[in-house]
Order: sequence, then structure tokens, then C-alpha cells
Amino acid sequence: MAGPTGHGGSLGGALNDLLRSQVTPRHRLSSYNARHWHAQLSQLTATHRGYQALEDAGLHVTTKTLVNWLSDPEYNIRRGHRDLIHTAYENTAIVPADPIPDHVKDGQFEISGLVKTGDDERERGTRRAAPLRIDGSRGDWDEIEALWMAGELTDHDFEDHFIDDVIVADIGEGTDGWDFPGSSYAVELR
Repeated sequence: MAGPTGHGGSLGGALNDLLRSQVTPRHRLSSYNARHWHAQLSQLTATHRGYQALEDAGLHVTTKTLVNWLSDPEYNIRRGHRDLIHTAYENTAIVPADPIPDHVKDGQFEISGLVKTGDDERERGTRRAAPLRIDGSRGDWDEIEALWMAGELTDHDFEDHFIDDVIVADIGEGTDGWDFPGSSYAVELR
């Protein structure tokens, strides 16, 4: 039975597509788009999570002060307070990524697409050549996971780290390294 599969115009694109089908990436909530400090404060004080974010950001004011601020959008508050409100707002707006689960890191990856090592260049995952099979459990996922959690795992970075930290850890350097010069890839997780 086929497992989850990612598709992309590069190996990194297919890997990112696969990972996004398994876990939620870091993202911004679409409802958090206020620009002015007053609108941000109004939105934050509407939820317990928002109040917690204000406290975590270091905004400590009396209830009376908070009511004064909320009752007048033109109220003149210190820049330091506006910065704390903005920090709390941004911290609430960003939803952290789910960690990469063990079933992904320990999975078997079947890569279909153009694979090159040295003079050997062939389309994998066809009748003539089986997919390139990689044992993810032998790899070092630390750099990939750090970039994923920070929301900075680009297709290019994913491909580079996957080659260096997972493929090489599993089957070695290849003749002259590994290259994926094609324009269409599928990565199946088993």
C-alpha cells in the first residue's frame, strides 16, 4: 500500500510538500492583521491567550490604565508600551510549527525523478530504474528540524540538508556526490 507522497519541481519541493501533508508548519493566523496599537490591544484583550501574551511580553499596567487605553484610540501611550503591545500581538499571531514526527524521521523514503551521482544519471521510479530508497532513521535531522521550527525551511535548504544529513548518512557520498537536476520529483514515505 502506498504511503503519503509529496510532489514538487525539485527534490526539496517534494520533501516540503510531503512534510506539510504530515504536520502543520509555522504560520501566521489570518485574523491577526491589525496595524495600530489600539486595534492590536483590543484584539489581544478579547482572549485569555491575548492577555497571557501581554503578560509574557512584559506589559504590566493597572486595569484602570488598560480601560483608559481601550476607551480612546488616540490616547497617548509611551513608545515602550506600544512596542510591548506589538510584540505580544506578533507572538499571538504566529502559530509554531509542529515538530517533525518520528514516523517521518524514521521512515523509508522512495524518491522518483532524475538522480545523478558521478556519470550515473537516470530517471528513478520507472520500469527501468527503481526509486532511490533512503532510510531516514540513519540520518541526522537536527538542522532540518531547526529550520522547520523557525519557519525557514526552504525547498533549497531542505534538499541540501536531506542530501548531506540523510542520504549520505544512509548510503554514502555517491561517486561524485548526489545531484537532483530534474524538474519533477515524487517522494513517498513508507
